[in-house]
Amino acid sequence: MSEKKVFGIRVILLALMLAGSGYLLGTDVVVFVKWWLCLLTLGVGFLPLGQMLCGSFEDKGWMVSKVLGIACTGFVVWLLTCMGITKFNSITCLVVVLVCIALNWLLWFIFKKHRESSPITWKQVFAAFDGELIFVLFFLAWTYVAGFRPEAYGTEKFMDYGFMMSMMRSEALPAPDMWYAGENLNYYYGGQYFAVFLTKLTRTEVAQTYNLMRTMVAGFAFALPFILVRQMVWDFHTSRKLRKTNSANIAGIFAGAAVSLAGNMHYLVIGKLLPWIREIFGLPESDYRYWFPNSTRYIGYYPAEKDKTIHEFPSYSFVLGDLHAHVVNVVFVLTLICIIYAMIQKYQKLKECQKQVEMTPKYLMKQVFMEPYILIFSFFIGLFHWTNYWDFVIYFVMGGFGVIYCNYLKCARLQNKKEIAKNTAILSVCHALWVFVFAAIFALPFTLQFSSMTVGIGIAQNHSRPYQWWLIWGVQIALTVVFFIGIFVEWKKKKKVLSHVDWFGVILGVSALGLILIPEIIYVRDIYEAEYARANTMFKLTYQAFMMFGILIGYLFARIWMLKKQYVIKAVAVLGFICIAGTCGYIGTAVTSWFGQVQNPSLYEGLDATAFLEKSFSSDAAAIDWLNENIEGNPVIVEAQGDSYSDYERVSAMTGLPTLAGWYVHEWLWRGNLEDLNYRISVLETIYTSDDVAQIKALLDDYNVKYIYVGRLERQKYSNLNERMLSSLGKIVFWDSGANTYIIQVER
Repeated sequence: MSEKKVFGIRVILLALMLAGSGYLLGTDVVVFVKWWLCLLTLGVGFLPLGQMLCGSFEDKGWMVSKVLGIACTGFVVWLLTCMGITKFNSITCLVVVLVCIALNWLLWFIFKKHRESSPITWKQVFAAFDGELIFVLFFLAWTYVAGFRPEAYGTEKFMDYGFMMSMMRSEALPAPDMWYAGENLNYYYGGQYFAVFLTKLTRTEVAQTYNLMRTMVAGFAFALPFILVRQMVWDFHTSRKLRKTNSANIAGIFAGAAVSLAGNMHYLVIGKLLPWIREIFGLPESDYRYWFPNSTRYIGYYPAEKDKTIHEFPSYSFVLGDLHAHVVNVVFVLTLICIIYAMIQKYQKLKECQKQVEMTPKYLMKQVFMEPYILIFSFFIGLFHWTNYWDFVIYFVMGGFGVIYCNYLKCARLQNKKEIAKNTAILSVCHALWVFVFAAIFALPFTLQFSSMTVGIGIAQNHSRPYQWWLIWGVQIALTVVFFIGIFVEWKKKKKVLSHVDWFGVILGVSALGLILIPEIIYVRDIYEAEYARANTMFKLTYQAFMMFGILIGYLFARIWMLKKQYVIKAVAVLGFICIAGTCGYIGTAVTSWFGQVQNPSLYEGLDATAFLEKSFSSDAAAIDWLNENIEGNPVIVEAQGDSYSDYERVSAMTGLPTLAGWYVHEWLWRGNLEDLNYRISVLETIYTSDDVAQIKALLDDYNVKYIYVGRLERQKYSNLNERMLSSLGKIVFWDSGANTYIIQVER
């Protein structure tokens, strides 16, 4: 078949997917296509930067360029807004995007003479198109599934949606904390910020893009591991002068599934195998009933112990639908991993040139301060300060391993081994300092106004039961160890230097193993002590370990078969791959449990994250709609305060309007100031129940309150609600007589 026909088939497949989106999504197809076209434009606009960093990839850095477009333009808008130079609105977002795209292509043509260039081949076009097809397929599939349960209600969705609405209302950054009037957000709001940035850029609505952001992340979570592992397998074939086969595509698909669709072995053993054994042998049924969240809450929960832990993974996050910092950051984390591999790829090629270098101060200075990969590494590490700080620490170390290896490749062209070691160490220390400082500079607008929530490092007093720890991580550990042994045996027999692809696999494996071991030794202390002491540390570290293992296992899927005569290793690997493939069934179980009959398009509800208000908050729905349609900016509104994860704060969450005090544990975590938080709660009670008009007016003035909300939960929270006093404080600007809900505009 001719190359043009093959290309035509890919175009037809993409067209069919987009046409199918109209059938599956109904009217939501408009916002879906808007976002896809926006990402397509950003990808084209940042292709020069993507090619500069990942030009050795077969897709010429296409998939990476899309994320670079989001990250770079979003960062510039954030920086300019935080500095007070611009306003955070649609016009600013559009102008910044156009300017950044123009600069990208201008610099591309200016430096055209100084770079190696080669004509784009059909193979490269196919590679880019394949990545795009994979991305659109999973972006669309997850968007369709999300429409079966779109509500921003339950778990921590009030928090995430409230963050987005607060930023959507605000033209300044950081935005006001909707649950602590008078103060700005003091949490890692970067993930929600990028969701709002794309919302304002595309002139769409948070009600839909709350869901669209998480489904976009899920699309990238499959596509990025796919293009990375496919490239790794292709590179290994090239390094060994082997014939390239479809194994690279298969390995890439396996990696995408292992990262974004798979669960852990708890699902396979506890959820499937044990019930099946009981049924086969007629054993009594257990009182334990598997539900898909159980696979993320196993250690410390079953059996119940005073050591509650969390070991989540991306597929659970995508199903649950919370738009948390660690979820959105999956896109940036996977992109950084791709860039780290591209850096190793580049310096391996330079090493193979065998060109001698002279380690002069000028050369060292250039390598430290002007290296593009180090600059972009610093940029992403700085970004992680305010998207998810845990990832800053994790990838400073993991990426640092990659930088050290690259520095070794640079210095390996020297003849003297002592000089190699010495210069590698010097370069690596300089790079570590430079990355740390440069990242801190990138993050300054956030860190200058942020108060840390941690209180130090503690020694783990509790540890996972060995059988539980091995059930969660045993297969990944076994496959990683098999990989290490396999390449070591191959190296010993053939006396060949390890491929740079294998070295990257070693970096991933060592990093992932370290991340699952650390919570067994130490933990980061915060307000969650006692039985939840290790929960957050295990959660954030093992989440990244899961993705690293997924990428590595995808590569191993193709790599293991290239080992010669290592039959035991291959047998163990086959069992491991079967287990990992089996855990991919988790996504089917979870989707069915959470979303229902997704195979029936007639049950699709749409992407509107606020549609649930009519059913679950019928007495508040009209009032919340009125506030969103009639109130601009971020004036303070008071509503009843309640505990975390409760229905309280529904008004501030759905509108983004700041109230005096929000979910108790969350604000305690973010602020650490229980005295002030408790005082604010007492102020709310005074406003709603006091007879002293002077006292109430003084409190309203202290917090610059503009509106008072009275509804079902206010009457439930404050049994002695003084409605006559409240109505005397201003005029009623909204009243739903049927629900007996009203809003008072305070008069001064």
